[in-house]
Amino acid sequence: LKAVILIGGPQKGTRFRPLSFEVPKPLFPVAGVPMVQHHIEACAKVPGMKEILLMGFYQPHEALSRFLVSAQQEFKIPIRYLQEYAALGTGGGIYHFRDQILSGGAEAFFVLNADVCSEFPLQEMLEFWQQHGDMHSFVILGTTANRTQALNYGCIVANADTQEVQHYVEKPSTFVSEIINCGIYLFTPAIFQHIGEVFQRNQQELALEESSNGWQRAEVIRLEQDVFTALAGSGKLYVYKTDGFWSQIKSAGSAIYASRLYLNQYSKSHPERLAQNKPGGPVIRGNVYIHPTASIDSTAVLGPNVSIGEGVTVGAGVRVRESIVLHGASLHDHTCVLNTIVGWDSTIGRWARVEGTPSDPNPNDPYAKIDSETLFRDGRLTPSITILGCSVTIPAEVVILNSIVLPHKELSRSYKNQIIL
Repeated sequence: LKAVILIGGPQKGTRFRPLSFEVPKPLFPVAGVPMVQHHIEACAKVPGMKEILLMGFYQPHEALSRFLVSAQQEFKIPIRYLQEYAALGTGGGIYHFRDQILSGGAEAFFVLNADVCSEFPLQEMLEFWQQHGDMHSFVILGTTANRTQALNYGCIVANADTQEVQHYVEKPSTFVSEIINCGIYLFTPAIFQHIGEVFQRNQQELALEESSNGWQRAEVIRLEQDVFTALAGSGKLYVYKTDGFWSQIKSAGSAIYASRLYLNQYSKSHPERLAQNKPGGPVIRGNVYIHPTASIDSTAVLGPNVSIGEGVTVGAGVRVRESIVLHGASLHDHTCVLNTIVGWDSTIGRWARVEGTPSDPNPNDPYAKIDSETLFRDGRLTPSITILGCSVTIPAEVVILNSIVLPHKELSRSYKNQIIL
């Protein structure tokens, strides 16, 4: 078994700015560890997993290499990064590197998108495939969404008895099905034949269109639209439905929601990562992750759903709720931080209040997913979580509401509903 994690590249993750300026989105910390580490942890737990490949078109850089080295040591499994020469789409990358994926005689391999958070029921998918499939069949992980939100995802119509996928539509314009694609797949080497057919078809179409100026590439292949749509109804594609948590991490607001889902799961999977109330320590409410190097005043109140990065200082009487505080940030005495991501090395002055509006799914609908809101609606900034880029300084006694502050800014007054460039 192998696993391939698709991490995208620098021109993606635009909705994740200004946080993706400093660190590749897959390395952004969610619930205290890099987003993609949750995927690696889940893959490393599957018995028989021989290698994990990260695939994307980030230039190899220090942060990524450092992360791979430490992850290999921690999970005792070979982890490599394969760099695409251009954005090849979800199917083009794995087709381009098919020899690397199949080397060593891989019988099956998982493909996971890096921008989802999930319980990753990989073992269950494997057992489901062994019961239902053969060497030429593939499994998609599906989950239930509500009727209106399903339109924003790939929709799957499956046979109720066999779970065979009969119909697949990516982001349909009208309601097709409540079962949506989670971006986690189990393939066998037979998938390359189907991707190869798309590649050849693309080449033929490009040869016919001489006027295409050569900017389109036959290698750009999207698994969802190009491969699954064709495979549906052929008896080769199955859906395994999960009731576990799942969410996309497209925007910074969804990172706080994903952090809550993972922190919640830690009580079962990593109780050692959750902070406890101790005499002389800060007040902890609900699930909170605190990096061992952070220094926190005993009168601070943290939680629920708070993640404090390395080297963070939190002063006296500080209140933090539903927020991610990244490494090196400093919250001075009596600040209040709600629904906010505080960037690396940022400083919030005394008695300041920094607050955003959560973009959580409807809590009364068990199938609601997080909406990927547009940044602006009717010419106004949509109220969302507040984001401070890296090295932002906020003076004492000001209020910052629903705003996005780009890196290296020193504010002098209060702001509301603004992008501060």
